[in-house]
Amino acid sequence: MVTQVALEPEAPPGLKVSPAAYSMLPGWDADTFDGVIPALLNSCKAIGKQADDAEIGPKALGGLAADWKQPCAAAKELGEADAATARAFFERWFVPFQAEDVRGTGGLFTGYYEAELDASRTPDSLHMYPLYRAPKTPTTLTRAEIEAGALRGQGLEFLWLKDPVDAFFLQIQGSGIVKLVCGGEMRVGYAGNNGQAFVAIGKLMVAEGIIDKKSASMQTIRDWLRANPEQARVMMNRNPRFIFFREIKENGPVGAMGVTLTAGRSLAVDPAFVPMGLPLWLDTTWPVAHGVIKKGAPLRRLMLAQDVGT
Repeated sequence: MVTQVALEPEAPPGLKVSPAAYSMLPGWDADTFDGVIPALLNSCKAIGKQADDAEIGPKALGGLAADWKQPCAAAKELGEADAATARAFFERWFVPFQAEDVRGTGGLFTGYYEAELDASRTPDSLHMYPLYRAPKTPTTLTRAEIEAGALRGQGLEFLWLKDPVDAFFLQIQGSGIVKLVCGGEMRVGYAGNNGQAFVAIGKLMVAEGIIDKKSASMQTIRDWLRANPEQARVMMNRNPRFIFFREIKENGPVGAMGVTLTAGRSLAVDPAFVPMGLPLWLDTTWPVAHGVIKKGAPLRRLMLAQDVGT
């Protein structure tokens, strides 16, 4: 969607954008819109820091920063609106467009969750696997080199975990809640990476027949790594990207846009095609059962592009 004041946007290469209508959005009238306006205000906060003539997204697909002033001001007046009010707000201030991948490959939707792990501020016989702060000087050391101790002695270790597999998956998720053995808890989040390309070890494991494609999931990958600790270290090191962490003071994980993510409303996107901050209509299906909702049931709701995926 783009703001009302924007003309028909020019799409970046690989994307076809065409006018649409709210009547074309499956389930538009059924969304509860809970949390949407606060999530939009987070987008407004980040966009409002930019110069008026700043282009929002590739080819200014999301208009200019100045185009957002009026809708953001109107959203601020709403607060936590009910469904009818929120729906009317978007119909007043935003125009829907349909975006298509001209390559015909479609999109990939994945889930995100905030892991909860136990950790210690100092290493001991149980907690031997460190989380690292980002070094002052950017590094291109690989995961294998860092795991072998290339960053030791620099005072970058600030928390220690029990399980190297937990540490690995926390890096993939990018943030989590750490329960400290000394009491209390800490939220940790992304602080940078080592500049290496991300390699999905799940794809490698499927390709090499280690796990079956039909049953491949985060849990089956995790189970295999824990059951095969010697091979696990080699497998994890085949993903050379390494993530550094920092303590997060905000009440929730912070996305790539620099704002707190809203559960069920923040979406990770590819910023080469989708402007950060933009409202997007999600039309997919639930990958697993969720309470009374069955696997495969429609999952349709308004989202905000506030994070990026690897």
